Amino acid sequence: MKRILILVFILIGSAFIENASAQQTGNKLPRLLIRLDDIGMNHSVNMAMLKAAQTGMPLSASVQFACPWYQEAVEILKQYPNVTVGVHLTLTSEWKNYRWGPVSGRTAVPSLVDANGYFPQSTRAFAKNGHKLSEIEKELSAQIERAQASGLKITYIDPHMGIMLSTPELRALTEKLAHKYKLAISTLSSVTYFGETYKEMWGEPIATKKEAFLAYVGNLNPGKPNMMVLHTATPSPEMDVLVDMNSNMMNSKDGKPLTSIHRQTELNALLSPEFAAMNGKKFQLINYDQLLAGKDISILKAVDNK
Repeated sequence: MKRILILVFILIGSAFIENASAQQTGNKLPRLLIRLDDIGMNHSVNMAMLKAAQTGMPLSASVQFACPWYQEAVEILKQYPNVTVGVHLTLTSEWKNYRWGPVSGRTAVPSLVDANGYFPQSTRAFAKNGHKLSEIEKELSAQIERAQASGLKITYIDPHMGIMLSTPELRALTEKLAHKYKLAISTLSSVTYFGETYKEMWGEPIATKKEAFLAYVGNLNPGKPNMMVLHTATPSPEMDVLVDMNSNMMNSKDGKPLTSIHRQTELNALLSPEFAAMNGKKFQLINYDQLLAGKDISILKAVDNK
């Protein structure tokens, strides 16, 4: 009996030492930010976010408060404090037959909408639309104020399709909005405010997406926070028929929409046992609240990592 007790104590002690060692090692691991984009776009995207949030992983979710399903996203996010919330600054509506327009109203910002009152369907169309900076500021202020009125804690803003960091004028306006509403800025370009490296799986072929994702997160920069942007969704009739009007990469050569399969593949990679096994060994998962802890976000200095 004594031998059994001694063996039990040895095993418990060994487990404690291994756990303490793992924690110490974890502090030196590369930091990985997972940002889920386009939240609130539709029910399928929200359900994918829910599946990710239910794992308890620290995550960041960028919500499109101009989209029809943002209210469901708000209800979900209020239940999961492990998810940091940002406003996905939206000035495009990129799907065939599924559109949205400005929170401030089409008559308030006429330079931001097409003949039907919706945001342009591509970054190219936006650039040619003769937008006025004053109207962009009005509309994005309305999106941020809708977000802050939702009851969620809003931590950052970031640019849908990279638009609001794509020119010096738009970047300056993004910084102005961040200062005005006391928010941080997350990136979708080489321009960064907190030293993050940046990668997204959006353009990776479906066949190699999971492999590329796991390879990337398994070899991160230990000296900087590493951000991985994912676009996820669960399968649904509505999701499966969405045709991307901004890029042919999301459609097959014969015009068949592939967005749904792309997003399911990214969700499956995030929820895979392979990814879970790497957490705490190859990287330390953090969200934007954790990244920004102790930082003065009133000082935002853009650095181009090109």
